[in-house]
Amino acid sequence: MKKVSKKPPVEPEKLIAERVNGWVAMMGFWAAIGAYLTTGQIIPGIV
Repeated sequence: MKKVSKKPPVEPEKLIAERVNGWVAMMGFWAAIGAYLTTGQIIPGIV
């Protein structure tokens, strides 16, 4: 006999929060790439 496990439903607010978190992380990644390409430093102003 197979075990049937029911997963609790995921709250829509958590799905939205995770998606927004991913977008912000990607913007930070591209900001770091842009800063490195334009200034040569990951964090401009810090040696």
